[in-house]
Amino acid sequence: MKRIKDKEIDYKSLNSILNTGNKLMNIGYFMAIICLILLGTYLVKEWGLLKFLGEFLVVISPIFIGFLIAWFFDPLVDWFQDKKLPRVVGCIIVYLLIIGIIFLIAYLFIPSLISQVKDFVRVAPVIFEEITDFTLNIVKYFDGNNLVRVSQLKQEITNYVTNFGLSIGSDLPKYVLSAGKSVINGGINFVLGLMIGFYLLYDFDKVNLKLFNLIPRNWQDSYVELTHRINTSLRSYVQGVLMVMLLVFLTQSIGLTLAGLEAPILFALFCAVTDIIPYFGPYIGAIPAIIVGFTMSPLTGVCVIISILVVQLLENNFYQPLIMGHTMKLHPVTIMLGLLIFGHFFGILGMVIATPVIACLKVFVQFFDEKFDFFRRITGE
Repeated sequence: MKRIKDKEIDYKSLNSILNTGNKLMNIGYFMAIICLILLGTYLVKEWGLLKFLGEFLVVISPIFIGFLIAWFFDPLVDWFQDKKLPRVVGCIIVYLLIIGIIFLIAYLFIPSLISQVKDFVRVAPVIFEEITDFTLNIVKYFDGNNLVRVSQLKQEITNYVTNFGLSIGSDLPKYVLSAGKSVINGGINFVLGLMIGFYLLYDFDKVNLKLFNLIPRNWQDSYVELTHRINTSLRSYVQGVLMVMLLVFLTQSIGLTLAGLEAPILFALFCAVTDIIPYFGPYIGAIPAIIVGFTMSPLTGVCVIISILVVQLLENNFYQPLIMGHTMKLHPVTIMLGLLIFGHFFGILGMVIATPVIACLKVFVQFFDEKFDFFRRITGE
């Protein structure tokens, strides 16, 4: 009997060893994925693929614009179809709305914006001189109170300002030509994008069906559920961002106009555009307006700061909670890390797309974990 007991298998210990082995294998898979990501990042940097990708995206930007238009307005066209309207009629109605909104915005804001840009360009040299005097007065203050020896710093600032002013004067035609070229190219790409978007919007359901048929049968249900989650999250985010941008632009225009700032619509538009970038965007947009405000007068500068703070309070306490809500459901630290990483690799454009890309990755990871229970297998919980 003793020999039989000695030969009995300790199933509890064996299961513990097997579970430990499975955990180690899952951790090994996870580390392999991390290594592949790091290797891919290194190869992308060493082979200059980001530059190639950027140039490629510029070339296909009309197709990308068209796809975004078709993707964003497809639910509205589907709604018209549910109302027994032919899809082509729904597409025409949607495009009439888009073109009408574009012409309305152009009629209401473009003339005033152009006029304010001209006024700002006219007073820019005066503002530049006042910024120089303001900087030199600060230097003189420290120098006069013997707090810091700043004579060399004063000379360097004067030389830098002089050289900068001369470079602006000599390079201004080049900057104007480059800006005009960019505006024309952007306009052409946008018009082409609108044309492509109409055809994509008309055939969007067919494109989805073709993509669906390419998916293996066993994965089709998962594909439908995953794309539904991603589309719902992204559309809610884009709609919320556009609405918040519009409200920031309107309220900031009123506030900066009351503050007495030169070209308030121009600076309000800049604040609204930079507001796309979470956390950092409002500060990026506020800096030029504050600088110009203080060069006009201390009172104007203080009023500009008050206007910006009031708009930020409205955005943080009313616009974002009411419109955005918890659309993306991302932790602030996650968003900031994404902004830093995407900003490092892709610049300002990377900071703009960081949040929606991270949200899509989160949806994909959650969906993958629900299907395969990946993280529970790793942690063993």
